[in-house]
Amino acid sequence: MSLPAWAQVSTERRAHIERVVALLSSWADAMHVEAKERDRWLRAGWLHDALRDAPLGDPLEHGIVAASLAAQNGERDQSVLSAVRYHTFGFGGWDDVGRMLYLADFLEPGRDFASAGRAELARRVPKERDAVLLEVARQRIEWALRSGWQLSNETVGFWNQLVAT
Repeated sequence: MSLPAWAQVSTERRAHIERVVALLSSWADAMHVEAKERDRWLRAGWLHDALRDAPLGDPLEHGIVAASLAAQNGERDQSVLSAVRYHTFGFGGWDDVGRMLYLADFLEPGRDFASAGRAELARRVPKERDAVLLEVARQRIEWALRSGWQLSNETVGFWNQLVAT
């Protein structure tokens, strides 16, 4: 597995994607995930930012457009497609592939903010995935609110689904 032929990524973005995939792979190993499910996680990892550096106008559209192109190019797993489509926002309808991508995208070690705290959260994922997922969603939502951004309906639905369980 690797980036699709239609990807438009910088060297730095490719390195981010590779770190996300490596983190997903290490969690799959630690969690003894079956090969088929592991493959789904890794496909989502390779696809999620495949158009992050494309000239789309709105940078938040990269997941939506990447999911559409992935479907046009043969990806049939709707869970992989929804993971890619909503990885920036969160989505209450996700199964494990979306949840794991959301975590890996935020917790990959190359990001330059709160690295010690994020590393600790990443370490906890295999044994405490749901608790870490709630904490990551909280941090991302707080950041969006501090930035003055609107929360998408998907983000609100994701949060409500997380706290209801």
